[in-house]
Amino acid sequence: MILEHAILSIKRGQSEQFEAAFRDASPIIAGAPGYFGHELHKCVEAPDKYLLLAWWDTLEAHTVGFRGSNEYQEWKRRLHHFYDP
Repeated sequence: MILEHAILSIKRGQSEQFEAAFRDASPIIAGAPGYFGHELHKCVEAPDKYLLLAWWDTLEAHTVGFRGSNEYQEWKRRLHHFYDP
């Protein structure tokens, strides 16, 4: 099992909308083969930052399976416009 972690910086003032969209998008990642679970944590000191933790059976389940899937494209469509690179 592997643990993926991602620090997500959200555009200022869009945290509430991001959290709602993340809740709606969560079934997408949850249905991926090799997925075991995920958690989203909001930073106390920086309200527009989040820590995403996701557990996968193998690295390939995440990098090839999920990231290479049509479902990932939907995940991106729903969430990536909130990110502040």
